[in-house]
Amino acid sequence: MTGAMSRRDFLLAGGGGVAVGLCGATVAHTVAHAVGHDGPSTVDVGFCTDMTVHHVQALAMCQRVLGRDTGDPVQAAAAEVLQTQAIEIGMMRAWLTDWGESTATPETSMAWMTGGAHGGEPGEGIPTAEMPGLATESEMRALGLAEGWAQGRMWLELMRAHHVGGVAMAEAAIEMAHTDKVRRIAQVQVDVQTYEIGQYDLLLSTDYAV
Repeated sequence: MTGAMSRRDFLLAGGGGVAVGLCGATVAHTVAHAVGHDGPSTVDVGFCTDMTVHHVQALAMCQRVLGRDTGDPVQAAAAEVLQTQAIEIGMMRAWLTDWGESTATPETSMAWMTGGAHGGEPGEGIPTAEMPGLATESEMRALGLAEGWAQGRMWLELMRAHHVGGVAMAEAAIEMAHTDKVRRIAQVQVDVQTYEIGQYDLLLSTDYAV
């Protein structure tokens, strides 16, 4: 992935609170006060809660392959996802804290996508473990047990599916969220993860082809 635009490049291009967030969760907490004066809707809260859970699994997937013999492309891709999604988790948790909302993992997710727009009542939602793109427990175990470039290919396949689910969530937030900073980070996530899906597809068809 040498020479390709990284997630950090997209974050820096995002402007405002997203760019400052690269300095870490502490600075992101300050940004939460500086950007977006209007209060959050159920969509803003629901998206930040659910995307945080989504990102946490992405970090776990990266931790299973980093330092392993998966090939340099996967090592670089996993390191990039680990660093930048950790930053985004810090930002979204800081916003939730500022809004007086819980940062705990909910039992039910995605209710904001089926309702809650413009301050309306949220929908029923689905079990958190069934959020689009999340790997199953058996898939996570298999990823940890795999070896070599086979593990690298599995990581690309699972992270690709993970990104597809994340993009769908972020696209909904762009349309429905109330605060500028949530719409902004959602747009960054759409741009970055769509780009990375293309990079994963390329690797799966070349270096990691069966």
